[in-house]
Amino acid sequence: MRCLEAEGVEHVFGIPGEETLDLNHAFERSSIAFVPVRHEQGGAFMAAMVGRLTGRAGVCLGTLGPGALNLVTAVADAYLDRAPLVALTGQRPLEWMHKESHQHLDVVDVMRPLTKWNARVAKPQIVPEVVRKAFRVAESEHPGATHLELPEDVMAQPLDEPALPRRSPPLPEPAARELTRAAELICAARSPLVLAGNGVLRARAAPALRAFARATGIPVAETFMGKGALDCEDPAALGTVGLHDRDYELAGFGEADVVIAVGYDLVEHAPEHWNPERDKTIVVIDVVPAEVDAHFTPAVELLGDLDHALVRLAEHCASARPVPPARTPPPTSRLRAAVRGQLEAGREDDAFPVAPPRALWELREALGASDLLIADVGQHKLWIARMFEAHEPQTVMIANGLAGMGFALPSAIAAKLVHPQRRVVAVCGDGGALMNVQELETATRLGTAFVTVVWEDGGYGVIAANQRKRFDGQHFGTDFTNPDFVALAASFGMPAWRCASAQEFGRHLRHALALDVPSLIVLPIDYSVDIANAEELEGVR
Repeated sequence: MRCLEAEGVEHVFGIPGEETLDLNHAFERSSIAFVPVRHEQGGAFMAAMVGRLTGRAGVCLGTLGPGALNLVTAVADAYLDRAPLVALTGQRPLEWMHKESHQHLDVVDVMRPLTKWNARVAKPQIVPEVVRKAFRVAESEHPGATHLELPEDVMAQPLDEPALPRRSPPLPEPAARELTRAAELICAARSPLVLAGNGVLRARAAPALRAFARATGIPVAETFMGKGALDCEDPAALGTVGLHDRDYELAGFGEADVVIAVGYDLVEHAPEHWNPERDKTIVVIDVVPAEVDAHFTPAVELLGDLDHALVRLAEHCASARPVPPARTPPPTSRLRAAVRGQLEAGREDDAFPVAPPRALWELREALGASDLLIADVGQHKLWIARMFEAHEPQTVMIANGLAGMGFALPSAIAAKLVHPQRRVVAVCGDGGALMNVQELETATRLGTAFVTVVWEDGGYGVIAANQRKRFDGQHFGTDFTNPDFVALAASFGMPAWRCASAQEFGRHLRHALALDVPSLIVLPIDYSVDIANAEELEGVR
């Protein structure tokens, strides 16, 4: 517990067990708040969101066997979403591990492919080292999940050792020759553009990226998890890409000869979508070397502190001027124009059930620039990723690594704990809403005042849409019925409303955001306009 305190941990999310009795008892004498959750997966999603928003590993706790396995999906989500997280699990005594015993599984082996590092604490004396390593590895680029298994007999032993001091290693800086080479490639380009990914937000490098775009005049496209790297109203903003290949053409990638990939992560969307012919010159700015990919072969890599690299590269580009006359003006983003057109049309659309553009327009009107919108996984995520406009980084939180359903509701609890003064909305489909609905009790108990908005259409919409495309308009195995979500929310002790018109959604949303308790809104949604249909979205050629 002293080691966790030394790491700055404020909350541990989890469910206590018989094998963690000593650890749970220690919380009572600690500055750390133990938050009992209603399912271990929910607790791990909460810990992962703490990690994403703060850059410091969130912590979740499960017991052995079923408790540890319940953590797995959210631990894997943290691993692929690059969210720093430390998972703690209990275990049977060491002396029992050589034989079969009740509830015993090799959890270290289970967690191996889902974590950056994990270990069994076999002796009390190694606790300071393993805790420090777990946090250091979880928080280092690319950040992700680590895991410590805590055998019952080891945790019961006394230990009087100090915690190791927390220290973050300094990031390197790109060499001058690499900066010069990158500047030469960029300044000789006819139509360069930036692809900004999740790494920009993790590095808190959005101000440096915005300054780079202003200094060089190079436009910027964002991935789903990079939303907010540029203000959506910035003239250099091309929009959010990643739904399918057509996004990149609409954003100007077809004309681009140099792509500057800043904090771009292949787990979000493969580079073959924006470099299908392998003809782009690629400049990488990241903390770690680029992943090997036939469509992502960098001409130069600027590795180290993103903020420093962007500032220095802008300086080198300025000194390399004048720009050759072959440079073409930045492309006009038809993607951005199409999104704006859809949103403007949506504000006047009174159809019911509500079309997604109207719902997104109401959400954008109700939320401030620094408020948080958290998207669960499903068809609504695609609409939010492409069309909900972000003004600031880390204000639109999307899971697009593992992309596990059930992410949004527990994440909203954590977001409200991290940012109690900001308003928070979790948007869920009616599929994902029930996957961690039990955490509404946690939200009510904690008093985390956020709004859950359930987009209700009675089915797994993304899969149904894909089936219709492939099987001549037919879909199967994707329809379901829903509970009365309003009555369900009321049973948890929270106010809730069901919208009966498009106009009601805006009224209910503004009212709910003004409350100091969690609440829920059910919004019947009409997905007949397919977000994946680029021709329909574009509207204008």
